[in-house]
Amino acid sequence: MPFAKAARLLAGLAGIDLTVKRVERSAEAAGGRGCRGHRRQGRCDLLPPGDPLPPPAPLPNMLYIAVDGIGVPVVAAATEGRAGKADDGQARTREVKLACLFTQTRVDDDGCPVRDPGSSSYLATFDPAARFGQLVDAEARRRGAEHIRQLVVLGDGAVWIWNLADQLFPAATQIVDLYHAREHVHDLAALATRLLRGSQPEWLTQRLEELDAGDIPALLAAGRGLKFTGSLARERDKDLAYFEANAHRMRYQHFRSLGMFIGSGVAGAGGKAVIGQRLKLSGMRWTVPGAASIATLRCQDASDRWEEIWQRPHHRTSPAEPGICQRHHTQTAAG
Repeated sequence: MPFAKAARLLAGLAGIDLTVKRVERSAEAAGGRGCRGHRRQGRCDLLPPGDPLPPPAPLPNMLYIAVDGIGVPVVAAATEGRAGKADDGQARTREVKLACLFTQTRVDDDGCPVRDPGSSSYLATFDPAARFGQLVDAEARRRGAEHIRQLVVLGDGAVWIWNLADQLFPAATQIVDLYHAREHVHDLAALATRLLRGSQPEWLTQRLEELDAGDIPALLAAGRGLKFTGSLARERDKDLAYFEANAHRMRYQHFRSLGMFIGSGVAGAGGKAVIGQRLKLSGMRWTVPGAASIATLRCQDASDRWEEIWQRPHHRTSPAEPGICQRHHTQTAAG
């Protein structure tokens, strides 16, 4: 929770008066220890290669690895020299990479997949994709990936996600999140508003039906039938290239017939609940180490693995302790 709120809670429940800065230092120190523990895990010190964990009991049918990237508002120094989407071309955020791993053992009476209760675990890092991949690999093996029949990687179509999936989980089924794919269809239809005029709603409905059926060739043919020139043609080709590159990850009717999830709603909801509700509130500006520490705490809490960080409830934190972030933020962020 926000540091000022935590200070008030401690005062009200325990009669302990702490400054907001003291709460901040303690939280970031604990989160920093968790980050260092993740780095050790990423180097496979905890899970050496060739020594997989015993299978969980009972053995889940499927293990999903849903991956997403979320922009976190940061101080100006953390984005210096980085290109962004703002009008001035300057970045305002840094991307935290989030993975949610969960299992599935059954479908409901309608054949829809059901996530196993309490099976979600989360990890997040600002590290590059290669380091993130090490963490995901270690977490997947901790979850018994070597013993589960089917691995599924869910993502939004970003190339770096599929590169990691190919490298780490070559046997996994790869699925582009259906809702991200639908957004691209809507973008294509919006591009053709003037060209299609009154038939645009019907055209959009047909393309969405083709997408849901996994009929990407039909969708591509309809898209190529949009006779644009200049910049509109380039935008059309960019949207179509997305579907061409991911066609084998969009066999949605086939995936449904196998009882698989075809949307990364768990990761999306996790991104909002674990990251967004704490790190993206109005007025917040974080340093990367400070945001990483708090994201780690929230991931451990959401994964029901709090004790791995909070092993010494009465520890003391010195301002000089390694890993503590000197974070500058607005008053809103402190509160």
